[in-house]
Amino acid sequence: MGTAAPSVAIRALAETDLPEAERIFRLAFGTFLGAPEPETFWSDRDYVRGRWQAPYVAAFAAEVGGELVGSNFATRWGSVGFFGPLTIRPDLWDQGIGARLVEAVTASFDEWGTRHAGLFTFAQSAKHVGLYQKYGYWARFLTAIMSAPVRHNQSEPVRWSRYSDLTEEQRVECLKSCRDLTGALYDGLDLGAEIQAVEAQELGETVLLGDMAGAGLDGFAVCHHGPRSEAGDGACFIKFGTVRPGSAAGETFDSLLHACEALAVAEGMPKLLAGVNMARHEAYRHLVGRGFRTEIQGVTMHRPNEPGYSRAGVFVLDDWR
Repeated sequence: MGTAAPSVAIRALAETDLPEAERIFRLAFGTFLGAPEPETFWSDRDYVRGRWQAPYVAAFAAEVGGELVGSNFATRWGSVGFFGPLTIRPDLWDQGIGARLVEAVTASFDEWGTRHAGLFTFAQSAKHVGLYQKYGYWARFLTAIMSAPVRHNQSEPVRWSRYSDLTEEQRVECLKSCRDLTGALYDGLDLGAEIQAVEAQELGETVLLGDMAGAGLDGFAVCHHGPRSEAGDGACFIKFGTVRPGSAAGETFDSLLHACEALAVAEGMPKLLAGVNMARHEAYRHLVGRGFRTEIQGVTMHRPNEPGYSRAGVFVLDDWR
């Protein structure tokens, strides 16, 4: 007879859980990816504490016998949501704990009225794809997590500004302009809370192109940098970046990449990191043309099975890990 599945309790992740949740995160990903020392894997970056602190994220714990054995996070970007990282202690893999954590985040999306939800997972893992498919998440295009070395002598300088330099009044107007811009790409998509969290937690900077008056911003990028963030040591990570749609979007997108590179130079980060869904073919080709190369390749899964803002002609960088 097989071993009985453990009795699992799902609850809110508490602050006292964070050290163990971080350890399980490193151990789970390090084990899956074959790292020689799994418990030190990605120790130069944070995917747990920052998300737990963010007011637009719901954090869940899985408990067996009074012990924390896994966690999951549901992130809300207005009408769009994604979940992860979902991590479980490796000795308890394949015992139904992941399913319980998927149920918890999916219930959050339903409660929020999320119109489009999804996740990033390993394309080669039939087990992961099969699990998420049971809950209405369907695999679509590949997503590439890409990087390029930062060029210190930029031949194409571009004017840009920092969200952190704005007055409180200007920040209110800026968040509205960002919401108007993303709403033109997908109704209700809103990165305002993400921008505010990066500033409040000192995780990085939001790069701004254009001005808040008149036609509004031409583009913006929410960037992390350094080991206290999701970027990792020595990297400037574009967690989300986009430009105003239209005939000039490609040119503006190049300007946004230049501005992010300038931020990396200013902060002493030698590497620029960004994720792009390959359904946004033009955006992907721009990255390839600028020397970006893929470090990690996965697949996004969507609920319902529709493109959302991952479609041709949309210049968006994002990362649903």
